Amino acid sequence: MDAETRRGPVSGRTWAKLVGIVLASSLVGIAIGLGLDWFPTQGATVSHKIDTFWDVLLIVSIPIFCAVTTIVGYSVYRWRMRPGEERIDGPPIHGNTRLEVIWTAIPSVIIAGLCAYAVILLLDIQESPAKGTRVVDVTGQQFAWTFKVDEGGRAVNASRLVLPIGEPVEFHVRTKDVLHDFWVPAFRLKVDAVPGITTKYAITPSKLGRFDIVCAELCGLGHAYMRQYVNVVSRERYDRWLQA
Repeated sequence: MDAETRRGPVSGRTWAKLVGIVLASSLVGIAIGLGLDWFPTQGATVSHKIDTFWDVLLIVSIPIFCAVTTIVGYSVYRWRMRPGEERIDGPPIHGNTRLEVIWTAIPSVIIAGLCAYAVILLLDIQESPAKGTRVVDVTGQQFAWTFKVDEGGRAVNASRLVLPIGEPVEFHVRTKDVLHDFWVPAFRLKVDAVPGITTKYAITPSKLGRFDIVCAELCGLGHAYMRQYVNVVSRERYDRWLQA
C-alpha cells in the first residue's frame, strides 16, 4: 500500500472487516467473562443482584474495549511511518463535528445508565431493615473480630459468628483502635470499621455453610491474619448454640 493510499479514507470493505473483528472478539470476550467463576458462593439474598451487576458491566465494557483496541491497532498499522517518510507531513485535518458529538454522547448515555443502575441497586441494598431484625455488634481490634448478638433483649458475646439461615440480620460495626473493614465475601457487602462511629448494613443469609470473614483494610502487621468465619446454620442448630 503506497503512502497516498494509506492517507486516503478507509474503504467500506475495510470498515466491514473491522466491525466483524469487533463483533467476533466481543462475543468471545463476553462468553469468557461470563463463564469465569469470579466470586465465591452466594451466601446472602443480595449476592445474586451484585453478581448480576458485575455481569452487566462485563457485557457493556468488553465491546468498548474490543472496539477501541481494534481501531487503535488498525490505525497504528495503516498510518505508521515507514522508512523514508520521516519528512512527509500528513494532510491538515480540521476535525469532524458529527463524529465528536457521537463519541461524546454514546459514552455519556452508557455511563448515565450504569450509574442509574448502580444507584437503584445501592438503594435496594441499603433499604432499612424490618422491625425486629436481629442486631449483631461487630468489633474489630488488631487483629481479631468479636461479636455480640442481641437475642430477644439478651446479649450473647462470642468470638465466632453464628447466624440462622433465612433470617435478616443487621451488623453494627465498630473498632477499638485503627481503621478495619468487615467483609464476608460470600455476602458480597463490606463496610469500614471507623474509629469513633458505628457503621451498619443488613443482609439475609441464604445458604448453609461456613464462610470467611476478613479485614479488607490494611490495619497493621497482622492484617493478613485478621480472619474469622461465620457459620450459617438451621434455626434448630442456632437455638442449640444459644443455649450452649
